[in-house]
Amino acid sequence: MMIGELLLTAATAAALAAQAPLPPTPATQDGAPAEAAQAAPVADAATTADEGDDIVVTGTRVAGRSRLDSASPVDVLSGASLQRQGTTELATALAAVAPSIDFPRPAANDGTDAIRPATLRGLSPDQTLVLINGIRGHTSALLNTNGTVGRGSAAVDLNTIPTVALDRIEVLRDGASAQYGSDAIAGVVNLRLREARSGGGAQVNYGFYDTQVDTANNRRHVTGEHAVTASAWQGIGFGSDGFLTVSGEYMKRQPTNRADIDTRVSPRRITGRYGDPAVTQYTGYVNAGTSLTDTVSLYAFGGYQDRDTRSAAFPRLPGVTNGYNVNTLYPNGFLPIINTKSKDMNAATGLRGDFGGWNADLSVSYGRNLISFRTLNSANFAAGNASQRDFYAGRLIYDQWIAGLDVTRKFDVFQSLNVAFGVEGRREGYKIEAGEPNSRPVSRVSAGAQGFPGFSADNELERSRRNASAYVDLEAQVTDKLLVGLAGRVEDYSDFGSTATGKASLRYDIAPWLALRGTASTGFRAPSLQQQFFTSTASVVQNGVPVLTITTPSTSSLGTGLGGLQLEAEKSTNFSAGAVVRAGGFDLTVDAYRIRIRNQIGLSENLNASFSPQVAALLAPSGVTAARFFINGLASTTKGIDVVAHYRLRTEAAGAFDFTVAGNVNDVKVTRVPTSTATLNPAPTLFARSRILSLEDGTPQQKVTGTIDWSLDRLGALARVTYYGDVNQPGTTPAADVHTGKHAITDLELRYAATKGANIGIGVSNVFDVYPDRTIPANNSTGTLGFPYYSPFGFNGRYLYARLGVNW
Repeated sequence: MMIGELLLTAATAAALAAQAPLPPTPATQDGAPAEAAQAAPVADAATTADEGDDIVVTGTRVAGRSRLDSASPVDVLSGASLQRQGTTELATALAAVAPSIDFPRPAANDGTDAIRPATLRGLSPDQTLVLINGIRGHTSALLNTNGTVGRGSAAVDLNTIPTVALDRIEVLRDGASAQYGSDAIAGVVNLRLREARSGGGAQVNYGFYDTQVDTANNRRHVTGEHAVTASAWQGIGFGSDGFLTVSGEYMKRQPTNRADIDTRVSPRRITGRYGDPAVTQYTGYVNAGTSLTDTVSLYAFGGYQDRDTRSAAFPRLPGVTNGYNVNTLYPNGFLPIINTKSKDMNAATGLRGDFGGWNADLSVSYGRNLISFRTLNSANFAAGNASQRDFYAGRLIYDQWIAGLDVTRKFDVFQSLNVAFGVEGRREGYKIEAGEPNSRPVSRVSAGAQGFPGFSADNELERSRRNASAYVDLEAQVTDKLLVGLAGRVEDYSDFGSTATGKASLRYDIAPWLALRGTASTGFRAPSLQQQFFTSTASVVQNGVPVLTITTPSTSSLGTGLGGLQLEAEKSTNFSAGAVVRAGGFDLTVDAYRIRIRNQIGLSENLNASFSPQVAALLAPSGVTAARFFINGLASTTKGIDVVAHYRLRTEAAGAFDFTVAGNVNDVKVTRVPTSTATLNPAPTLFARSRILSLEDGTPQQKVTGTIDWSLDRLGALARVTYYGDVNQPGTTPAADVHTGKHAITDLELRYAATKGANIGIGVSNVFDVYPDRTIPANNSTGTLGFPYYSPFGFNGRYLYARLGVNW
């Protein structure tokens, strides 16, 4: 579905809405004036955007502004809409309701199977800033070095926050580095935690797959692969207005398998495991606040998650490898299991209030992610049949301290002038710890633990950096019709230096039902510590021979010898222009954008010793056959349009209907590719076609979601159809490309929901059991990759679920 069709659909809805009276502009939140409610430390119960409460705090520092009155496009997604789905994963639920967000589910890609990145507007996962209650979240310790969407990025893991802990999510679809700092090139996702003084609830979600799996060489019916999630929350009041909201979730999910037949073995059978990993996960969150005086309040939040994920590597067949075999240990071959254990925490506290007419917010936060790796059901070929089966492979640690001060005040200049300014200090740390000796590759003969070799002593490191920033943000209501915004920010990093960004925004209300808006901004993303310092030595078995490849920092002796340089910040220029239409229960937003990114960071191809004697000489001291490192120099231009049409119809007899059609058309073009490191002659290929096409075609160029949500008293139903354009999972040649095809996914749910009492929901995700186009045998030599893992809707098929809960 293209832009014209989206606009035609929206225009039809507008015509239907034209007879309805204009609704009053939302002016209250929980019964209080919007501006006062925005500053209040607590609400008696969590509100949702479904109820028309669309006051936003993302993209603007003016209290009480609604999403339809903002100068930048903001989606407001309620916690209820996220929970009305079969999935309890936040990233999956978010991608289902936000057309500009995609969440591929990679498989057979090491740690990326466990820490999966989401994308906004087709850009890199680390080019979207994630906030929790307006405070910067921390990235994962994992660096994605595999051939998946988001290769080379270390992004925030959205699935560390359970949907039960959320009141709503605000998605700012606009560049915002001048307002929020590094990473906000594509936009900002602000996760707003639930606030409640009373009430509570508990529920259990249970689901399983009932699907027909048709791979290139196999047809089978799968029933099972269960998942269960139990969650609860409780609001506790204290004092005159204090609140403590506690949320918890437990999830246990069995692995799925959509592998094809392995034609290398006799009899032919499935030897691999390809799909969602097995997960056991515990998560807890608290959110609290109270007034200390009439004008000052204290707030705090914190969360912790323990996730145990088990995914599969490629199968190892029985035989001899480089003169060694483990046929006595594994007479039928073996399937290595990569056990990724992630322990993630967030904590923040702060004071906010009125100090002499200035509203100030002083906060301190800490975040930490620890990922440890074990390789199970494996072997070290160098030890032969005496090899152990399970290995500890080491761990990665990332942590972040932030202290910030934000100050705002409204002046009677023009109609109103909101002045905001602030400062922030940040300290980041990154650490790699080695695995046990037997897990490590130490030579071309000893490839280490098969599936996921351990980090060696040479990989161990501990690095940190500091950052200081200051910003000014002005927003003036010049006339009744004209809104003008200006923002500027300066940042200084201890590792790569200083940068400055700016943003200008305009909004003009032509009539009460029509407004035009636009923004122009510059942005940046600082190179992550993971990109600067990650190092590992991994082995790939090719023709029975382990080929050791080292990922090395660009500033290491090996990296600089190959042409590596100190990484610099990515820079961007963002432009957007759009319109807002509202009439009766109908509203429509249309926003076009252009994002130009330069000096983009990418992970190079493997530079092999066979390329030239010069490369071989550089690699020889490390005992490896190939090396790769990060490099600046890519450039890309992203153009697109977002359309969101919403119509709310309320009837006495038939109940309430919410109709939404939302679409994103997005086109990414890589305009510059580095071709030389300046030190190697002749120059090797630094970025192959597969890397370029992954950036350009790795996410759908069209995505359209149509949703009908009906409710009558305690009964409700939801129907959603999401159309995905084709995605290319590129190979080394066009013949090796794997396309997902164009597909539509249909979801249905029926529910019974009482404000207090029982809640029941039953539903089907992917009603018609739609899969991406299957992988042809020529591109699937092991039989493992039954479907492309670039698929934006996964490749698991039909999922049936039930939800049983109670509110009190």
